[in-house]
Amino acid sequence: MTRRSTGGILSKVRAFDRRTLVLLVLVVGTATAATAGIGAYKYVGRTPGELMDYADRRLKGHPRLEAVAHPVFSILRSAFDAPAAKVRTRMPFPVPPPPPRQGAQQVPDPEPVPDGVRIWRVGPSGPIFSISEAARLARSGDVVEIEAGDYRGDVAVWRQSKLTIRGVNGNARLFADGRSAERKAIWVIRQGDFDIANIDFIGAKVGDGNGAGIRFEGGNLRLRNCLFWGNQMGLMTSNSIKATDATLIIEGSEFAYSHVQNKWGHNLYVGTIASLTVSGSYFHHAGVGHLLKSRAKVNHILYNRLTDESGGRASYELEFPNGGLVRLVGNVVQQQVGAENSVMVAIGLEGYKWPLNVLYMGNNTLVNDHPYGGTFLRVAPGADRIVAANNLLVGPGRYKVEGGLTVVNDVRAGWSAFVRPSRQDYGLKEPTEELAYRSFGDAELELLLKPTAQYVHPRTMKKLQSTPNYVGAVASP
Repeated sequence: MTRRSTGGILSKVRAFDRRTLVLLVLVVGTATAATAGIGAYKYVGRTPGELMDYADRRLKGHPRLEAVAHPVFSILRSAFDAPAAKVRTRMPFPVPPPPPRQGAQQVPDPEPVPDGVRIWRVGPSGPIFSISEAARLARSGDVVEIEAGDYRGDVAVWRQSKLTIRGVNGNARLFADGRSAERKAIWVIRQGDFDIANIDFIGAKVGDGNGAGIRFEGGNLRLRNCLFWGNQMGLMTSNSIKATDATLIIEGSEFAYSHVQNKWGHNLYVGTIASLTVSGSYFHHAGVGHLLKSRAKVNHILYNRLTDESGGRASYELEFPNGGLVRLVGNVVQQQVGAENSVMVAIGLEGYKWPLNVLYMGNNTLVNDHPYGGTFLRVAPGADRIVAANNLLVGPGRYKVEGGLTVVNDVRAGWSAFVRPSRQDYGLKEPTEELAYRSFGDAELELLLKPTAQYVHPRTMKKLQSTPNYVGAVASP
């Protein structure tokens, strides 16, 4: 009896020791693998948090491994200040009140109206009292002027083939207040030539999460001095074959705080249209989505500020998932610590769909504020040509380009090189010879990559009188 009891106890102890040993090996192995993975983050261009997110996904469905790995990851996440994805989804994304509405002295001078063109005036004193009524009455070729002020729940579909719409005596501010046109947006623009200026679009929300300030469904749209604030999507275009000849031009506008609870929100989402041109504009604070995402065939992104800043949770700052022709010249691009994705600029990650897929990236200032790694540029295999020249790179990170990459005079600098980097002022404090601009000796590349203007905050730009003296987006004093 005693011997059998003793033998049973010894057997249990040996089994316990074996289980303990197995668990110990698993723990040590997990910790070693995690440490090795974390140590390699700089090489792979991913942050420690992203590597652990990937490991979490691979471990899902393996409860024993999860039980061993998660305590280790918990320690590492605390050390790197990298909360897990399920924790991040519960984090609030507060949207502050929009900036003060621009007054008469702040809006650009209106472009002259040709003789014989009919003008419709919307405002508190009439003759038209609502924007939706103006959208019904206006005919192609007319001008709709909207008096500065607040317009609540006044949504509209614009069906004209040609129309100018502009705020006068300051910006007209449109609050969705729970309403939408066709369950899509505050305004729906459909298959026409539109010129829109001095309008603010605030707080669009719809059931499918794609509530936009403007839904642009084809034609040609020029947008100037407009604000998109706190919508689910700032501006969203059609992604259908019917819009492949559409063009979108954005000048001097601001896109911020787009978000969808537990999902994403892009400040600007452009589908498969013919061309996108963005200049002198300011993109900041996106919730999980991107500051700018475009599937357009041709993309000219020139002299803008795309900075996610404190409190922002953007994924990519700029993404062109299907390639196309992309020119990035003279932009200030910044990624902050809370970014959902460590890649700042991404090309072709959803497959190339256009005949020509090239990137020309010149005189941009690319700033990664994340202390534990990142990728300034990621390009999927299959691009025709990638050229980067005279860019200024700040913080940890590298280029991850699968294929041919030509780099001319891209330079790294520390935060101490700038006037006030904590406020996104990346003017060079004391320019040095190492930061000098270098010409290409190639007339075609010079034309594509040399900046002719500079972004000026907020949301404008100025012409350069000569070739810049230094690399980066901010010309020397």
